[in-house]
Amino acid sequence: MTWNIDPAHSLIGFSVRHMMIAKVRGRFNSFTGTVNLNADNPGVEGTVDVTSIDTRENDRDEHLRSADFFDAANFPQMRFRSTRIESAGDGKFNVTGDLTIKDVTRPVTFAVTDEGQGKDPWGGLRQGYSATAKINRKDFGLTWNVALETGGWLVGDEITINAEVELVQTQPQPEAAAMA
Repeated sequence: MTWNIDPAHSLIGFSVRHMMIAKVRGRFNSFTGTVNLNADNPGVEGTVDVTSIDTRENDRDEHLRSADFFDAANFPQMRFRSTRIESAGDGKFNVTGDLTIKDVTRPVTFAVTDEGQGKDPWGGLRQGYSATAKINRKDFGLTWNVALETGGWLVGDEITINAEVELVQTQPQPEAAAMA
């Protein structure tokens, strides 16, 4: 059974420490993804358009798109592809996979919670999941920073990634023989 992310009802966001005293939160407004829930071959794949970054501050967003951070002109997408899905009990899962930011790919594990399933008003089947992971931005070549007069750094190294996704079940495709 394959499911597609419904971007109108989903969120891919992040948070990072700012000046060591607060957190800046942001999101990506353009992304796609599929989830395969077949028991014999489960998998998750997703792509995020980094040019769609939104921290509610245009100058900061432009800086994040620049070569100092994402270098969106050369690397317009981030990608995730699962390599292992393990049950963590009681509707929870650990989804490990390869996250690619810029030209760097590293393994990342998301803690995932099954939020439930239901039919929409048009007869479609929907499934919800929440997922969280932490990465070190420097591991992906996102190293720009400024030292503070008081000690410490302007931008924290640890990034928390949050995904709230609503999936829509794809309609089974007719067999090729039936189409002839």
